[in-house]
Amino acid sequence: MRDGGDMGAAAGLRRVLDPPGVLPQAARMLDTDPRIRPDEVRVRVERLNLDAASYRQLRTAHGGDPDAIRAEVLRIIGERGKMHNPVTGSGGMLVGVVDEAGPDSPLGLRKGDRVATLVSLTLTPLAVTDGLARWDGRSEQIPAEGHAILFARSIAAVLPDDLPVPLALSVMDVCGAPALTHRVVAAREKPPVVAVLGAAGKSGSLSLAAARRAGASRVIGLVPTEREEALLSATGLADAVVRADARDPVAVAAALGEPADVTVVCVDVPGCEHGAILATAPGGTVVFFSMATSFPAAALGAEGLAADVTMLIGNGYVPGHAAMALDLLRAEPAVRTLFTARNADDPAQ
Repeated sequence: MRDGGDMGAAAGLRRVLDPPGVLPQAARMLDTDPRIRPDEVRVRVERLNLDAASYRQLRTAHGGDPDAIRAEVLRIIGERGKMHNPVTGSGGMLVGVVDEAGPDSPLGLRKGDRVATLVSLTLTPLAVTDGLARWDGRSEQIPAEGHAILFARSIAAVLPDDLPVPLALSVMDVCGAPALTHRVVAAREKPPVVAVLGAAGKSGSLSLAAARRAGASRVIGLVPTEREEALLSATGLADAVVRADARDPVAVAAALGEPADVTVVCVDVPGCEHGAILATAPGGTVVFFSMATSFPAAALGAEGLAADVTMLIGNGYVPGHAAMALDLLRAEPAVRTLFTARNADDPAQ
């Protein structure tokens, strides 16, 4: 198999079984052989974290039946050699302990390091050996046993000692959102008004804190329910909290009143593109940080609304994103309160 030279090997091209020639994320099937190459790292898996859009889709498709959800996740991993939801196209990330690091790996990891992978499970060779027997199917976080392979161009962070593993994993799962939000807000000529859709969730609450730190003149959180409105209002993370279904464009615009300069979408359901565009002022920026985002819906929606907005697809990676997210958690008690409350409701914790 052609590996495209050093660049292809570093990206994991040698692990692609089908179809040949594509990168691991685009592959239908990956090689999970535990024997590593000199630039690879093998991780003993302790916990998987499905991304929110993927877990919601699985739960909806199987009517919330935990046994059916577990069986579907096992089927996907077994057939594809990775956790790559064929409906949402998304995966998640994992926590584990480094079993072996190849001598040519540039990741700086050592045997025994407990790490969180900061690349998607959709491109990570993964084998599960315990049948996910300890997972009740009711949570995004999955206790698991098995192994995963990291490539030279993968990203992983050693977990901090001062935070519980489930909490650190929850933060690192979405650490790209606050980092990109900070970058976009800080780059504006004047302090912008920032609206975050899905503001009471993991990525949403971190994005609110990042926008304020970056110098936003005003931050507004939009949530779908009365419970989340009360929860977020009590934290003080947002200057204003409004309630609307993010899938209803007119309701979103009406709830916000004046359009925002920057709108960050952290909602894990499809159909939020038009509301975000309608809620953004001319010359503004929309950051879509959700695996449920439809590029055609966003592009054609903006065209149909004659909306002069810049649209960014958050790719989950900004240099220093993990450190920034963890710092926000430590520095902002309100953020930690929301994460702790979410984890307390999670049966996998």
